[in-house]
Amino acid sequence: MDPLYDIKLESGATYVAAAPATMNLKAKDWVVIRKDKVLDYGQIITCLGDKVKVLEKDKETLPHVDRKATVNDQGKANENLMRSKSALRTAHQYINNLKLPMKLLNAHYSFDMKLVTFQFTSDGRVDFRELVKQLSQGLNTRIELRQIGVRDETALIGGLGVCGQTLCCCRFLRSFASINVRMAKEQDLSLNPNNISGICGRLKCCLKYEHEGYLELDKDMPRRGAVCECGEGRGRVVDRNLLTQKVTLHLEESGKNVTCVKEEVRVVYLDKFKMPVEQGDVFDGIDDEQKRILKQLNDE
Repeated sequence: MDPLYDIKLESGATYVAAAPATMNLKAKDWVVIRKDKVLDYGQIITCLGDKVKVLEKDKETLPHVDRKATVNDQGKANENLMRSKSALRTAHQYINNLKLPMKLLNAHYSFDMKLVTFQFTSDGRVDFRELVKQLSQGLNTRIELRQIGVRDETALIGGLGVCGQTLCCCRFLRSFASINVRMAKEQDLSLNPNNISGICGRLKCCLKYEHEGYLELDKDMPRRGAVCECGEGRGRVVDRNLLTQKVTLHLEESGKNVTCVKEEVRVVYLDKFKMPVEQGDVFDGIDDEQKRILKQLNDE
């Protein structure tokens, strides 16, 4: 099978395409792609090689690189970009006239100008049949309207995360994994929505990165509220650090807090009134307003 390449269009859309090895394509090369009987223009992000598995039923519909872009191709692509901006203004006018509850993000002309694709976001489903009809007549070409989510919108716009780096969805994420509040709970993170939400307003994608590692670290750790014994006496677990594998006990007799490594404590019994995270309510211990916000952020 021909090598596969990850290709990005100027609209921000990405897909995988195949190309003969004889083309000697590399990252950042501009190419003309044939997809669904339509020619398009995009840039190679990375070479995936021939190790990526493609289902037999998908091989026939897999986009193929038609050729490496020439100077003339680049000039035509720039002209299409200007036409896209004009089409976007026209679409905004139609949307305002029809009073549709949708936010238009961009417009993209295919390289052969046979198709114009509009991406938009909306809080719910939108009946855009009349809009498509008017756009087809006004632009005299095929129209495709594609609704995307807030995460995809943020990936298109871009930005910097709290880590100071370019957003992951702009750099390398091609698909979004399911993320839920339970992941933050199991990593002993504060459930303050401001701390665990990304720029898109949804839970941070990075909650998924180290989740399995935290589950492994949590296996033998006493839980908060559990009564344990250590060298200085008996106490209740009031805090713990999964990374350092240490727990803080509030001693019953002296009333002071002591921090010990997990090997130095022995669980006497679990708090009867606090269930383990796996069985209990993940939203325990937070106020109603934060609970409402977190449930909106939750993917599940």
